[in-house]
Amino acid sequence: MSRRLFDQGLQDLSQPITSLNGSSESATDAALLMPQNNQSYVCGDRSEPLWRKTVWQVLKDTEARCGSRNAVVFCQSGIRWSWSEFLRKVDEFAAGLLAIGLKPGDRLAIWSPNSPQWLITQFATARIGVILVTINPAYKSSELEYALNKSGAIALVLSPDFKKLNYLSILRDLAPELANSEPGKLQSPVLKHLKTVIVTRDEAEPGTAEPGTYSFAQVAAIAGPASRQRLDSVTDSLDPDDPINIQFTSGTTGSPKGATLTHYNIVNNGRFTVSRLHLTQRDTLCIPVPLYHCFGMVLGTLGCVSVGACMVFPDEGFDAATTLAALTAERCTALYGVPTMFVAMLESKQFDASALSTLRTGIMAGAPCPEEVMKMVMTQMHMSEVTIAYGMTETSPVSMQNHIDDPLIKRVATVGRIHPHTEVKIVDVSGRVTPVGQSGELCTRGYLVMQGYWNDASRTDQSIDAAGWMHSGDLAVIDAEGYCAIVGRVKDMLIRGGENIYPREIEELLFQHPKIQQAQVFGVPDKRLGERVCAWVVLQVGETMTETDLQEYCRERMAIFKVPEYVRFKDELPMTATGKPQKFVMRDRMIAELDAASR
Repeated sequence: MSRRLFDQGLQDLSQPITSLNGSSESATDAALLMPQNNQSYVCGDRSEPLWRKTVWQVLKDTEARCGSRNAVVFCQSGIRWSWSEFLRKVDEFAAGLLAIGLKPGDRLAIWSPNSPQWLITQFATARIGVILVTINPAYKSSELEYALNKSGAIALVLSPDFKKLNYLSILRDLAPELANSEPGKLQSPVLKHLKTVIVTRDEAEPGTAEPGTYSFAQVAAIAGPASRQRLDSVTDSLDPDDPINIQFTSGTTGSPKGATLTHYNIVNNGRFTVSRLHLTQRDTLCIPVPLYHCFGMVLGTLGCVSVGACMVFPDEGFDAATTLAALTAERCTALYGVPTMFVAMLESKQFDASALSTLRTGIMAGAPCPEEVMKMVMTQMHMSEVTIAYGMTETSPVSMQNHIDDPLIKRVATVGRIHPHTEVKIVDVSGRVTPVGQSGELCTRGYLVMQGYWNDASRTDQSIDAAGWMHSGDLAVIDAEGYCAIVGRVKDMLIRGGENIYPREIEELLFQHPKIQQAQVFGVPDKRLGERVCAWVVLQVGETMTETDLQEYCRERMAIFKVPEYVRFKDELPMTATGKPQKFVMRDRMIAELDAASR
């Protein structure tokens, strides 16, 4: 973050900000959100009933209210649909899926960047009870094979390519039989369940689709009267508790796990999340985050559908310039992103604060937000009501979120307060609830907890206990007002010479240094001390720093045993597609480097 931007017109952000309707939301029912009896346990408001609706019912209700209003904008392709037009597109593709043989409970995987076809597929599968398996666009061959086989997907919707990955080529390498198959009749010894491949590229001439595949347009046009007539009867047979989505976790430890979510899970979570933003049908939400992840497809698309807000997709993947252009052209009032996305926009040559005056609110999630970045987002981007949200794929995802009028310190130091119809407790190593202010593992219970990991009872039982609590693996603290701070990962905690060290504490100190843009701290094995502290750091553009400089900065501000003994300066850090740091990758690389140096 440049000092020039930071010094421009910062206002006093230490006090609560009044929302547009004049209310002070964080003060409302505050006592309800506070821990009782000095115990780290909070329970969300239950005055607003949960919705017993399927994804399709929510979309249908919104279309009935907002039919002619803008629903969807894809800026790069020039697509603009009303709610009625969007619903018609969903119906056409859903009927086509029925016509080619899919039925409720079947799994259909999608491997694609953000696109109109992705959005249609999300709601068309929900319309007919087909479970959507979302696959990370960054996956390579072995990861694709694992996800398809683990989920038992019989159909795959894929983009031909994205960035440097040729998806069709990767699929053909796994299943060369595709070239000689009839569409819908693939038989592959490697991808044993997969029968149908649908390519999002729509060829201009009939019959020129990729060998062995349907084009997306073919499926949307294939349904006859019988399939169209079946739509409502199939939809009427669905239950809100039916599984409708399998999302594979990033696999930071072991193979990825398929979190299985229901209509009930994600419909209510998307709804409660945008409610905390005060989003309505008058709002326009910019969604540059990936749709394959809960951030995009639950908080983004389902959140908008729940209230009738317009969805704007700037591009297939995140790009600062195209996102800024979309915000301006569509006069967006809300924006989602991870901190690195906001930094990229603020530092972009196309950034113009005056062009973003319609922005009001949004969500920053996925990684800790430095205070300086939050200040810039609230002032230069006009997002005075931006919130931080916390959760995990397994909880649909959000369980904690700031209110739009929380003070700055609560937005950068905490992840907010408990969501409606949700319970959170902090437990020690013995499973006992900790006193307020004492750290422990964060556990979540309520409507939002997944059904389990798909086809993996053992790992499900390791994560969800007999009382229904989902164990997050995150170390957290709840204060006397009910605000929650994430202080690290249970497995990230390192022990150096008998001293417990929480990397998040060191990272927060490093974030405060004006020369440092990003920092991640982790432990590396040591025969004498058990572990030693290592820091990987990305400096601000044009800045320089030595290992000694960084260590001296830390030494003056924290106990000596917490000071990083190994420091490496990097151009970038390994991240997941959703902006989460991959510490296991850093740790493995650092161990290899130290081993090589010791030989």
